[in-house]
Amino acid sequence: MTGVSVRDVSQRDRRVCLLTGAGGTLGSAFCHRFAGTYAIAAVYHHRLPGAPTQHDRIFDPLDPHAMRTGDDTAVHAFPADLSVAGDAERVVHEALARFGSIDLVVHAAAHAVWAPILGNGRLLASARRQFDISVVAALELATAVADRCWRGREAENEARNRNVVHLSSSAGVYVYPGQGQAVYAASKAALNTLTCHMADELRPLGVRVNALAPDSFPHRVSLDAVLDRIRALDESRVTGQIVVLEEAGETLV
Repeated sequence: MTGVSVRDVSQRDRRVCLLTGAGGTLGSAFCHRFAGTYAIAAVYHHRLPGAPTQHDRIFDPLDPHAMRTGDDTAVHAFPADLSVAGDAERVVHEALARFGSIDLVVHAAAHAVWAPILGNGRLLASARRQFDISVVAALELATAVADRCWRGREAENEARNRNVVHLSSSAGVYVYPGQGQAVYAASKAALNTLTCHMADELRPLGVRVNALAPDSFPHRVSLDAVLDRIRALDESRVTGQIVVLEEAGETLV
């Protein structure tokens, strides 16, 4: 019998999720809800995820005089600006150094500026960053994980059901007139197309790729519904699907 603790065994057996946008509304909710399900490499920009991370000191009610650091928590936070060249590859490297492998990539980071196309310099100035974070970062993350962790491990990938879930938007599928979503919608439409091509190219590695495209949340679609569907995609065996999630239910495109 080896000297592996109960905590070490539970952490080792958990699926490892690389989550971007971890400081946002969805990312924080994901960390709260799934900290007991995944070991989470939580990538954030400005705000730490709203869940205990290695930066916190944890109070033990059974030993109130002993404060421990959060270094062994399920959520480990990594700061990054995914619009900066090299940052996506860096956080993948750091996540693998921390957890040893990555089973699920949830790319939920986004930069959204809604404004009319004409007469609006703010929209033009934001366009490159919106595409960098929604599309380019998605490509860089998947490429880095595949090169460092998935390539040459086809049987392991299939056994671990490794996959990527991109957080898209119904705006990438439908036009909502008068909302000023042109660039944001275009970036999500590009992400949808990238998802389909990525699914085709990563299939030989035994890795699946899908996108979830919810309507506005938590206003028209609940956060719980979005989280449920991310989890369902991770547990499924489908690939190359764009799942549009609306109040009335979901459709595939």
